[in-house]
Amino acid sequence: MFEKEKQEVIDAGTKLDRYGLIALSGGNISLRLENGEILMTPSGMVYEDLYPEDIILMDLDGKIIEGKRRPSVDNVAIRHIFKEREDINAIIHTHQPYATAIGLVTDEIQCNLTTLANAVRGSVKVAPYSSAASIDMGVQTVENLGDQLAVVLKHHGVVAVGDSLKQALYSTVYLEEGAKTLVMAHAYGKGHMATLTDEQIQTAVGVFEDYGQK
Repeated sequence: MFEKEKQEVIDAGTKLDRYGLIALSGGNISLRLENGEILMTPSGMVYEDLYPEDIILMDLDGKIIEGKRRPSVDNVAIRHIFKEREDINAIIHTHQPYATAIGLVTDEIQCNLTTLANAVRGSVKVAPYSSAASIDMGVQTVENLGDQLAVVLKHHGVVAVGDSLKQALYSTVYLEEGAKTLVMAHAYGKGHMATLTDEQIQTAVGVFEDYGQK
C-alpha cells in the first residue's frame, strides 16, 4: 500500500544526503497519510539503499500495519509530535552540522536572513537536551516549535516539519543554508550582526507563501 508515498519518503531521504544534511543512516523521515496512519523510515538503513517495502506503515499508537523492518528508534518522539500537532503532516529529523553547531552556543538562531524567514518562518529556538529514542525529544520539539517550521535539539540535531514533505524538506535545507551564512558572518564580523525587523521578517514570510508554481 501507498507505494507512491513510500517512494516520496525515500526520495526526500536521498535529497537530504545530497545536501549534506545526513551521514549514512542518520536521522529519519515521517509522513502522515490522509487516513491518519504514518509512514516512517526504518532504523539504521542508508537512504540510497531503501526500497518502498522498507518503509514502515504504522498508526499513531505504534502498531505496525505493514512492513518487516524496525521503525526509527525515534518513533515514539515522532508519534508524539504528530499527536500534538494536527497541522503537521511531515517530519524530518537530521543531524545537520551547521544548525546543530549554532545550537551548542546559543538558545535561538536569530532570523537575520530572508531565507530563514521564507522557509522556516522566523527565528528558530534551540530546545534543551533530550535523549534520542525517547519521548522527551518529541515533547521538547512541541514545546519549542511555536509557529516556526524547525527546532534545533541541543547536542543532537534538527527537527523540521511541514504540511507536506516538500515544506519540511525546504525548511531543513534552507535552515542549514542560513546557518552556514550566519556562521561565516559571525566569524568575519567578530560579534557585529545586521538584523531584520519583525516587519521585514513577516513580509518575507508572506512572500514565500506565494512562491513557486501553482
